[in-house]
Amino acid sequence: MSRASDSTSVEKVCRILRTLSVPRPLRLSDVCAATGLSKPTALRLLESLGDEGFVRRDPGTKRYTLGDEALVLGIAMQSRTHVSRWARPWLIRLAGLSGDTVILSTRSGVESVCVDREFGAYPIRANYLDIGSRRPLGVGAGSMALLAWLPDEESKAVLDEIAPGVTARYPRIDRGLIESEIRGARGRGYTLLLDVVVERMGGIGAPIFGGDGKPVAAFSIAALSDRIANRTTELAPALQEAAAAVSARYFENGHVEDDPQVSAGQ
Repeated sequence: MSRASDSTSVEKVCRILRTLSVPRPLRLSDVCAATGLSKPTALRLLESLGDEGFVRRDPGTKRYTLGDEALVLGIAMQSRTHVSRWARPWLIRLAGLSGDTVILSTRSGVESVCVDREFGAYPIRANYLDIGSRRPLGVGAGSMALLAWLPDEESKAVLDEIAPGVTARYPRIDRGLIESEIRGARGRGYTLLLDVVVERMGGIGAPIFGGDGKPVAAFSIAALSDRIANRTTELAPALQEAAAAVSARYFENGHVEDDPQVSAGQ
């Protein structure tokens, strides 16, 4: 039987690794703020992870990134069929259609994670979400799609946990706005957020469902708000088509198909 202290230590390590899975190096204070760990605890665990090769500390900047052993784990994961393999052709197609930035997001607890991205040809890009970037569920069109179609009790539990922090970090977003968008998204079949996360920027998104009927990923298009608002009737069906295709192919009957080749448009 595992001891409570063992479980707590494992959870702390997981929080550190999750925090470091972002595109930029982090200071010790950044890690502490994101994980809720004290500086002595975070430093001790970071040093241990460094000794094992899972974390690297730059001697010049004194900032932390994931180490080579974490890369090995990522490479090992490539043998497992991931939603991004099925979604990639659709990212390309949607970027070509819209001319804007197309994002694939997945859920990690009460957060969404950008796992893939494709830029369109339009010169003004929504480049504020890098691969590996995290946001609370409900913040952004893709993140909202991951939240909106959860069962009511689960979405309420998520909001109970994240709502105070969301408003503090994103002043234009509060629980009332999120709940209103959940209702609106379910009614129209896609999410739509304009001028609430980044000024003058907006997003439109659609969920990808797993075998249990819950959203496990989402496509979203991020662009200038005017470009989204003026083309909703064109963009929404394209997103829904892509999401439905990946849902059917990747999660059909609750399991992964043998052939991972998705033919976009078929």
